[in-house]
Amino acid sequence: MPSNITFGVSTWLFTSPFQTSSIDELFPKIKAMGFDTVEIAVEDPALIDGQTVKEALDKYQLKAIVCGAFGPTRDLTSEDPAVHANCFNYIKECMDLCALWDTKFFAGPMYSAVGKARMLSPEKRKMEWYLAVANLRKVCQMAADRGLEIAIEPLNRFESDLVNTAADALRMVNDIDHSAAKILLDGFHMNIEEPSIEQAIKTAGDKLIHVQVAENYRGTPGTGQVNWDAYKRGLDAINYQGTISIESFTPDNKELAQAVCIWHPLAESQDKFASEGLAFLKQQFS
Repeated sequence: MPSNITFGVSTWLFTSPFQTSSIDELFPKIKAMGFDTVEIAVEDPALIDGQTVKEALDKYQLKAIVCGAFGPTRDLTSEDPAVHANCFNYIKECMDLCALWDTKFFAGPMYSAVGKARMLSPEKRKMEWYLAVANLRKVCQMAADRGLEIAIEPLNRFESDLVNTAADALRMVNDIDHSAAKILLDGFHMNIEEPSIEQAIKTAGDKLIHVQVAENYRGTPGTGQVNWDAYKRGLDAINYQGTISIESFTPDNKELAQAVCIWHPLAESQDKFASEGLAFLKQQFS
């Protein structure tokens, strides 16, 4: 594994929604644990003073990654153009934060609304696919104008009916046909959808610019059934040079727990989740 793999943790592991005041507790703790990067989940850009966060990132010598949250009001496959406009505006605000924080890409399942999982006719599914492709081509141009890329994240079948696998994501990237279109792979979703994590990583290939991990039950890396050797083989094969981020969720926020179906703590504490997970990842990949 290349020595320049870096390790991150999502703010969703600790809090929701992330806001300016979150930095006082989170950033020094994340730095002290030994993470290189904080993955900032932007649910509401209005809650975030970008300049204050930038100063804190500099102070604690943390890199930032920005991940978006896409619900029914941010759905690029909606039949309502007003919903598209709202989503474009949200993405613009997130990309402005990326540019301010010197983040190279904007990540997430931005092709549709999370939780949109239905049995559709082939005609309807094809229509939504190409609507997502056309809108994401516009998003890619927004990214390119800011010197950014986008990282499209497949979700499992219970959270999306559009993009579930690395092959789906690669097809979407190829259909978008823009140099800014790239891929994020999340191990939780891969564990449900992919016959082989190693092959999924190889399928994404040089389009893969970010990796999120947790155990099969969304718990601490190293405590469950995930085939971590398959990750290592896949990432080695494509010479992956990016960040591996721990992404799970705090059950303390009731709205978030409802969205991701986490009804009880997955570790003794969220701090222990992060610190023990990082120790395992460093042993596995460094």
